[in-house]
Amino acid sequence: MREKMTGRVTIPTDMDVVPQTLEIMKRWGADAIRDCDGTDFPQQLRDTGAKVYATYYTTRKDNDWARAHPEEVQQCYIMTGFYTAQDGALSIPLMKGISPELMQVNTRDDIRRWWEVVDRSTGRPLPPEAWRYDAESGCVVIGAPEAYHEYTVSFLAYLIWDPVHMYNAVTNGWKDFEHQITFDVRQPKTHAFTMERLRRFIREHDYVDVLRFTTFFHQFTLVFDELCREKYVDWYGYSASVSPYILGQFEKEAGYKFRPEYIIDQGYYNNQYRVPSKEYKDFQAFQRREVAKLAKEMVDITHELGKEAMMFLGDHWIGTEPFMPEFAGIGLDSVVGSVGNGSTLRLIADIPGVRYTEGRFLPYFFPDTFHPGGDPVREAKENWVTARRAILRKPIDRIGYGGYLKLACQFPDFIDYVESVCHEFRELYKNVKGTTPYCFKTVAVLNCWGKMRAWGCHMVHHALYQKQNYSYAGVIEALSGAAFDVRFLSFDDLKEDPDALRGVDVLLNIGDGDTAHTGGAAWEDADVSAAIRRFVAEGGGLIGIGEPSGHQYQGHYLQLASVLGVEKETGFTLGYDKYNWDEHPNHFILADCAGEVNFGEGKKSIYALDGTEILVQREKEVQMAVHEYGKGRAVYLSGLPYSFENARLLHRAILWSSHAEAMLHTWFSENFCVEVHAYPQNGKYCVVNNTYEPQTTEVYTTDGRHLQLSLAANEIRWFDL
Repeated sequence: MREKMTGRVTIPTDMDVVPQTLEIMKRWGADAIRDCDGTDFPQQLRDTGAKVYATYYTTRKDNDWARAHPEEVQQCYIMTGFYTAQDGALSIPLMKGISPELMQVNTRDDIRRWWEVVDRSTGRPLPPEAWRYDAESGCVVIGAPEAYHEYTVSFLAYLIWDPVHMYNAVTNGWKDFEHQITFDVRQPKTHAFTMERLRRFIREHDYVDVLRFTTFFHQFTLVFDELCREKYVDWYGYSASVSPYILGQFEKEAGYKFRPEYIIDQGYYNNQYRVPSKEYKDFQAFQRREVAKLAKEMVDITHELGKEAMMFLGDHWIGTEPFMPEFAGIGLDSVVGSVGNGSTLRLIADIPGVRYTEGRFLPYFFPDTFHPGGDPVREAKENWVTARRAILRKPIDRIGYGGYLKLACQFPDFIDYVESVCHEFRELYKNVKGTTPYCFKTVAVLNCWGKMRAWGCHMVHHALYQKQNYSYAGVIEALSGAAFDVRFLSFDDLKEDPDALRGVDVLLNIGDGDTAHTGGAAWEDADVSAAIRRFVAEGGGLIGIGEPSGHQYQGHYLQLASVLGVEKETGFTLGYDKYNWDEHPNHFILADCAGEVNFGEGKKSIYALDGTEILVQREKEVQMAVHEYGKGRAVYLSGLPYSFENARLLHRAILWSSHAEAMLHTWFSENFCVEVHAYPQNGKYCVVNNTYEPQTTEVYTTDGRHLQLSLAANEIRWFDL
C-alpha cells in the first residue's frame, strides 16, 4: 500500500483543544498550525515541528492606544437616508439605521469642510451656511430647504468597533468582551507606534514562523444597523479608507479638491456595479500606492526579524488589490484567502508576485454551521467539488480551515471527510503544480474593472449568491475550471493599449445594462466600440450575456447590436415590425442540451435583427442567438447560471465563436458531469467526476482516440499520455 503524503495543510487551534489538535494534525497530515480571532496559541504545540502562524492585527487589539488617541481612530464616510422637506426647516438624523456600537459621528474635524448636504432632487450640494449640526439631537438642520425636495447628509464617522470583530462577535454569539477599536495606521503618531508595536510582537513571539497580517490598514465597507444586523457590505468598498489626513494628502497629489460625493456616489458607495468616475479611480490609485508603501515597511520589518509575511485576502485589505502593479512591490511571501467556490480559488491561485498561496476552505468552524442539527459535511462537499475544478487549472499551494477546532471535533463524519480532501489535494498538487494545462483558446472578460478585480468583481463576502448577478457569477465560475486561458480587460485598457486584444480569441461582456460589468457610458466612446467591432470583423469571437453593451445612446440600447445581431426593445422602437422569429435548435452550441436550456431569470424584450439565427426564443423574446459579423462570430445569451450543463454550453459557444468546432473532441467527455484536463508538459491527463454520484462517459483524448469510463462518486482518475 502506497504511503500517504503529508503537508500543505494548515489547521486552527486553541488552549483547550491540544490533544485534538495533535490528532487532527496526524489524520489530516497538517504541517502548520494557526491561532484565530479570540484564541491563543498553546505552549504544548510549539515544539511539534509544525510551522506556526500568528494572526496579526495591524489596526486593532490595542484599545489603550486607540482611547489615548481618539483623533487617529479610523473613519468612514456614511450617507443618511433620503429626507423630504415640506414647509419650514428639515432635520435629518445622522445615525438612524446605523449601529451606535459601530460608529460615532466625527465632529472633531471641520464638518463644513468634510461633510456635505446634498439636494438630491437637483444633485447639487448646499452651501455650508445653509445648514447646521445639532449635537444634542444628532441631526443636521436645514433652515430653508426647497419644499418637497429630497436631501441627504454625507458625513464622517469614527469606527469605534472594528467591523470584522463585530461580525465575528455577532456570528459566534460572544458575550462579556471588550469591543476592539480600529485605529488608523496611516496617521503619524499611530504609524510610529505601529512599527514599534510590530517589532515588539515579533520579539515576544519568537516561536512564530509566519505573521498572517489581517490584513493591513483599511476595512472594506461593512455597516451594521441598530439591531446588529448587516446593513450594507461591499467587499471592494473604499468608504472606510478616509480621514481628513488622508484626503488632504490626496488633494495635494491629485491637484483638485476632494468631495465626499466621490465616495458617497449618491448612496451607492461606488459598489462593484457602478461605473467608476475618474475621481474615484484617482482615489483608488492613490490609496493603492500609499497602502503598498506602508505595507512594505511592515513586511520589511517582518523579514528583518526572520519571519515570513502572509496577507489575508479580506478584512482590512482595501488598497492591496493583488493583480495591480503596486502589490508586487510589497514583498509578501504569501497570500491566504477564503475559498467559496472555483472563482474564489482562482482569485487566490492567480495572484502573482508571492512564493505561495493558501486557500481557507469552507465551512468555517463557526456555530452557524457547527451546531446540533447542522450539516457541515454537505457544505464541505459542495465547497470541495467546486474548488477542485479550479485547482485542476491553477492550484493553490496550501489549504486550510478557519474557526474553532473544538466545534469541528463534535462532527466525526466531517473530520473523516476533510481527511480525504487533504489527501486528495496533495495528490492533485503533485500532478498539476508547475505545469501548464492544455487550453483550447484565450478568452477575455471585458468590464470597467479589468484585471484589478479579476475573478471577483461580482463577489460579496467571497462567494455569497446574489440573484441579480447570477449570469456574471455563473460565467466566471464556469471559466474558473474550464480549459481556456482567461484574461480580464477594462475599457481603459482598450483606450490606452492598441494591442489590448492581441492574442484574444473570444471576448465576453456579461451583465445588466448601465453597470460596471457591461460598461454603461463607456460605450459612448467611439474608440472603444470601434475597436471591438474591428476585432470581431477581423475574425474574433464575441459572447454577450444579459444586456451586453447595454446603454441607451444614438439609436441603440445594445451598443453592439449590429455585431450581436440582437437588440432590446425599450419602447423607442415599438413602431418597427420584427419578423425574425424562426428557431434553429439544431446548432453546434446546443448539441449537448438534453432539454430546455436554463437561462435563469433571462432578459425581457430582446429581439433578433435581420440575418441573425435564433437558437431559442420564448414568447417572441430571444434567449439565444448567433450572428456572423465580417469574418467573426457572435453569440447572445439572455442569462447563464452556473451548472455543469451550462458550463458545457459555454464551452461550445466559445469554440463556435472562434471557428474551432473541430476541436470539440479533444480532451472531451460526452457526459458533461465529467471533465477532462490534460497536462502535456508532464505527460498526464485526468478524468474527473464532478458529482457525488457514479458516472459513465465516453472520453476523447486526441486524434480521434477515445475510451469508455465508469467513475465512482467524486472520482478522479489519472492517465499517462
